[in-house]
Amino acid sequence: MEHFKLETRAVPDNQDDPMTAATQAVEALRTGFTEFQTRADQRFAGLDALTQRLTDLETRANRPNGGTAVNQEITIERRAFTNFMRYGREVMELEEVRALIVGEDVKGGYLAPAEFQAEVIKGILDISPIRQAVRVGSTSAGSVILPKLTGMPDAQWVGEEETRPETTATYGQLEIPIHELACYIDVSNRLLEDSAINIDSEISSMLAEKFEEKESLAFSNGDGVKRPLGLQKAAGIAEVLNGSGTTLNADKLIGLMYSLPLAYRNSGSWMMNGTTLGIVRTLKDGQNNYIWQPGLQAGQPSTLLGRPVIEDKTMPDIGAGAYPILYGDFSKAYRIYDRVGLSVLRDPFTQANRGMVRFHARRRVGGGPVLTEALRKLKMA
Repeated sequence: MEHFKLETRAVPDNQDDPMTAATQAVEALRTGFTEFQTRADQRFAGLDALTQRLTDLETRANRPNGGTAVNQEITIERRAFTNFMRYGREVMELEEVRALIVGEDVKGGYLAPAEFQAEVIKGILDISPIRQAVRVGSTSAGSVILPKLTGMPDAQWVGEEETRPETTATYGQLEIPIHELACYIDVSNRLLEDSAINIDSEISSMLAEKFEEKESLAFSNGDGVKRPLGLQKAAGIAEVLNGSGTTLNADKLIGLMYSLPLAYRNSGSWMMNGTTLGIVRTLKDGQNNYIWQPGLQAGQPSTLLGRPVIEDKTMPDIGAGAYPILYGDFSKAYRIYDRVGLSVLRDPFTQANRGMVRFHARRRVGGGPVLTEALRKLKMA
């Protein structure tokens, strides 16, 4: 503990003017006491701050789960983004304006903070089955180039002194371009002003629904023009004929599954829409047993021929010439790359006469097949 010492200054020796000497002595004492009080106030202020910090830590430590609620506190970035959404940049504090992240590629928009992005992405994951099944990465470029082995070396049996043949492997490249997905949402000023409404949650929910709808459709059936190339449009996926244009054949599903190489078959999944899935659940094998098996434990997926089923609403219905069922290892067959998680531009002017604020949102994402030999599709006759 620090000890304070009151320092006194020497009284000037002034025998000629006793009154002046006394005045100087009083001023010296007053100055010394003022300096002492200033230093003491500074030290006690530091002790008060330390005491408050210790009290806060003790309070947090006494919370359930060992104080994990600390991680749930609102950050300056999150508060800044929320105020930007509600009121616009003009009325924000300087500290909040600095907390907004501005990037060159957003062209005047503001990137949503990490917490807000996580909410939107979570909404897409909850709805989009393809994102759950394939590999998802991120990139900072306008496209992603992946090397691919296109030719394997071929070994040959040779004699003791026979010339060895060339066995060079060959490689190619796959390019997955990054596309842009954009939308806007009009929100009333009353909704923005109502503090009882969690505007972050409302807007993230709407954005998730809009982006999910377009992304899911593109990843499944996109033609590659200004959007990802979807699984259903990918060239090179081998097909198995069902033998009928209207009725599913259980034996053909078995043939579809076992037409895949072992490595892909044992890690494969089925993909179909809900209508097709309802029909598959009625199919039986030669011993009159259902080929569909429900999950026996909580959290375990139901299976078809021992493999899990992914329900994707974008898959086509059963019909002549359609491809209603895919099977294979989707994590090896398809890739998704996110370029910009989410950027938002607040426009309070365009819809001002309607009492609305327009929020422009955009994402950049790419997707495409990388290993079509890991998939098989069923074709209706």
